[in-house]
Amino acid sequence: MKERETFASRLGFVLISAGCAIGLGNVWRFPYIVGQYGGAAFVLVYLFFLVIMGLPIMAMEFSVGRASRKSIAVSFHALEPKGTKWHWYSWFGMAGNYMLMMFYTTVAGWMLLYFVKMAKGDFVGLDPAGVGAAFDGMLANPGVMLAFMALVVLLGMAVCGQGLRGGVEKITKVMMLCLLALLVILAIRAVTLPGAAKGLEFYLMPDFKSLFYTDDGKFRLGEVIFAAMGQAFFTLSLGIGAMAIFGSYIGKEQRLLGEAVNVTILDTFVAFVAGLIIFPSAFAFGVTPDAGPSLIFVTLPNIFNAMPGGRLWGALFFLFMSFAAMSTIIAVFENIISFPMDKWGWSRKKSVAMNLPLIFVLSLPCLLGFNLWGGVSILGGGIMDFEDFILSNNLLPLGSLIYLLFCVSKSGWGWDNFLSEANEGQGLRFPKGLRAYMKWVVPIMILFIFLMGYKEKFFPG
Repeated sequence: MKERETFASRLGFVLISAGCAIGLGNVWRFPYIVGQYGGAAFVLVYLFFLVIMGLPIMAMEFSVGRASRKSIAVSFHALEPKGTKWHWYSWFGMAGNYMLMMFYTTVAGWMLLYFVKMAKGDFVGLDPAGVGAAFDGMLANPGVMLAFMALVVLLGMAVCGQGLRGGVEKITKVMMLCLLALLVILAIRAVTLPGAAKGLEFYLMPDFKSLFYTDDGKFRLGEVIFAAMGQAFFTLSLGIGAMAIFGSYIGKEQRLLGEAVNVTILDTFVAFVAGLIIFPSAFAFGVTPDAGPSLIFVTLPNIFNAMPGGRLWGALFFLFMSFAAMSTIIAVFENIISFPMDKWGWSRKKSVAMNLPLIFVLSLPCLLGFNLWGGVSILGGGIMDFEDFILSNNLLPLGSLIYLLFCVSKSGWGWDNFLSEANEGQGLRFPKGLRAYMKWVVPIMILFIFLMGYKEKFFPG
């Protein structure tokens, strides 16, 4: 039997796992909800839930991967008690990876396109209405979006086709180090802008009153807690085996809770420093920071237009965003490619050759949903909204619950087996006494997030 590939270095494992977790939500969602819910006070609540919920589940997913030495395709098969059906989830978990790529490849294409446009100076001289019109024009042009989506898919598959060490680890390490360097450079530029101090005060000074009340006096602590739990949960890409695959590639030298801490610190650092770029810049030029795509593709180009040397800074920003998007895509592609390799013994080349056209075709509905299929409405939203709902509100929370119960249940892998795997090696030990907490309290948190997601979808307000 062919020996499983492994990472060449511990740094590679940490950077690639963090690269999977670090995505576009770190930049277009985290800073906005931090500002909306009380700045630094909200960050403290977010970090609390990250530690008590996100970290232990990540350690569990890493453990399942390392113990089985397999991807989600057969990791449950390898570890579950005979006669149990935990492995049924593998198909749903893999569906989550495909679902993520069905819209993420399109958005990553936007990042590459905007890097090119910013470098060319396409936004120079445009007023805010002109910048908004440029974004609308891109969405209305399926040909341009198709070209850049195809480029994203080809680049991601090309990297994965080179193997774990020669492709995924080698390229992602470079991208992640460049991403972190660009992030720091952009943050230094932002905080030294005239007028940036107001943005820093808004972002970094705790406003504990805003955790409890809106500006008009409405009590909202429950809303704030849900926002913090949701961001802490979804930022780590848990529940679809995207972390387990990298656990399957590492050795036994390090305990897995410590590795989860390293990945979480990197993910949080990127999200936090993104706020140091966005809020000082927005306040310096009197622009209200929005959430979602409008922040990246409308608000920020307007800020760069007003900034001295903005064409350069804008190009660097969209290069940073492209690296953030591609690091996630390469990580998820690796999980997708590994599925038939582990399940049916395919070669890496065969898996790449079969998945490349499949991912391309699956990405088309989202892309066309902004133009030719713009009239399509599913559950009251567009195609991308529906795909994101299936993934974020269903497969991620329920998948995380499966991994959690698998590791604590006697009918699953079991607490003792999980602890033995997680605590092998050097570093931070997973506390043995947390079983009751992990078995009863954390599942309630996950179900709360799941049910609140449905409430916000169908009964907003």
